[in-house]
Order: sequence, then structure tokens, then C-alpha cells
Amino acid sequence: MSEFGKVAVLLGGPSAEREISLLSGNAVVGALRSKGVDAHPFDPAERELFDLKRDGYGRAFIALHGRFGEDGTVQGALETMGVPYTGSGVMASALAMDKWRTKLIWLATGIPTPGYRMVDAHTDWMGVVAELGDRLIVKPSREGSTIGITKVTAFDHGELAQAWQEAARHDPLVLVEELVEGIELTAAVLGDRALPLVRIDAPQGNYDYENKYFTDDTKYYCPSGVEAGLEARMQAETLRAFRVLGCRGWGRADLILRPDGNFTFLELNTSPGMTGHSLVPMAAKEAGLPFADLCVAILRLSALENTIRARHVA
Repeated sequence: MSEFGKVAVLLGGPSAEREISLLSGNAVVGALRSKGVDAHPFDPAERELFDLKRDGYGRAFIALHGRFGEDGTVQGALETMGVPYTGSGVMASALAMDKWRTKLIWLATGIPTPGYRMVDAHTDWMGVVAELGDRLIVKPSREGSTIGITKVTAFDHGELAQAWQEAARHDPLVLVEELVEGIELTAAVLGDRALPLVRIDAPQGNYDYENKYFTDDTKYYCPSGVEAGLEARMQAETLRAFRVLGCRGWGRADLILRPDGNFTFLELNTSPGMTGHSLVPMAAKEAGLPFADLCVAILRLSALENTIRARHVA
């Protein structure tokens, strides 16, 4: 594994998802080391990022989640330093982190996604209900891991306004989205292929922060049980949803399969979790790729956007 040189696994960071990032990053460090990679944990919340260049790191595996690590910020710094990194580049990372702007692009290109409306303190809340229905999700536009999200199904005591206030604590951009009922699925992308779907069965359908990371109550199924032809269609559309945002390397899309057989995309993650409860490793395992091999495969896809552009022009 000397081809990679000295590898920094970026973990922790200053975002609200720091705790999960530490779990992901430490798992990646152990996996890469088990395959002979010279991998080291590097926490940008505790060290200057430009230490990467001074300390001779040749590549960066981004295991940061949320702002700074998943929104194009750290990607821009790595581009400036000329340190190849895993995952999507500056623009795609910024777009995918922003659920509102992701929806704008998906809707413009025919990718199915739930109806929504951007809201603020002056919104006519009952007008939102009339437009989107009486089963809604309120979420910050630029957070992950279900942070700041509220499901709203009652409206007699200012529930929507309260949900907006909770979301606005995390991000001034808040959207209300139609709550889509159905089977919750996730589709991972690795390079040019979509991995097998994972079906998620959370308690009472509540796939929140606690049920994502810290309990064993949520059940995961891979194979997903989705009919093969439909799964293939969903995988193909996942690749299209991934590419239309300009993403590269790896990522994960979250979907809902409706009872009528149609499906819709909720969001796209450009730096998914790599913890013991994470979904990309489950899908990779089903595809014949154990965790350590998955980490090496992701690292092998590390690149600089400017290098990629130069290759395309040539």
C-alpha cells in the first residue's frame, strides 16, 4: 500500500456531527492500517489544516460529517494545498450539503423528490399545510444525521412554528417537506456503480439520531427484498442523481419507495458514516467488499478536481 504514501484520515472537526465523525474516522484508520496503509487520524478542530502539507501527507481520507467537512470547505483547502482527497469536490459537496439547492437541481432534471417549501418566521403555516398536506417534515437545509428535524402531523398549537424554531437553531435556511410514507431505503455509490440497496426498518418509522447510531432497535436488510427489476431502476436513477450534482468517488442517497411502486429521493450524502451502524459498509459487504477493502477502494478514488479537469481537456 506504499502507493498511497502517508494518509491523513480527517475526523472529528467542529460540526454538530463531530461525535459520529470520530467513530467513522477511527474505524477507517484501523481498517486502512490493517491493509498496510500508513494512515493517521487528523482532527482539524485540534490542528491547523495546513499541517497536512508541512507533515508530508500525500492523501486525505475525509471522514468528516456536516459543515466544514462535507460542505466544500475542507475540499477547497485541500485543492489549494494540492492534497488529493476522497469524495466529491468543492461544488458538489456544497450542493449536496444544501437540501434546498439539491432539490432545485433534482427537480430541474427530473429526479423525483418530495414537494417542499422554504419557510421563515413570517410564513403562513396553514398555507403550507394546504399546499403540502397534513403530514410534514421540518428540517434545516444544511445539517445531517437528522439533527434539528421534526415530524409534524398536528397543527392546533403552533406545532409548525415550533418545529421551524428548532430547525432554525441549526440553520437559518429551513424547509418544510411533504412526509412521504413507504419503505425507507438507501443506495450507496462507489466509483461508477451503485451498490445493493439497504432497507431500513426503524422503530415506529422513526429513523432519528439515536436510532441511527446508538441503539440496536433499527433493523437493516441487505439484500433489501425489493424486486430485482425495480432495484436496478432505483440504482440507475441513484447514479443519475449523484452525477447531476457533480459528485464523484463515493456517496449515499436516501430514498423512499412508495406503496404504489414509485420512489423518491430525500437527500444525498457525500461523506457517509463509516460506523458499526453505517449503511455503505453493509451494502459493500453484500457486494463482496469487506470493510477494510471498502476503505482502500474509497482511498484509491481520491483525487483533485483540477487534475480531473485537466485529464478531461486532454
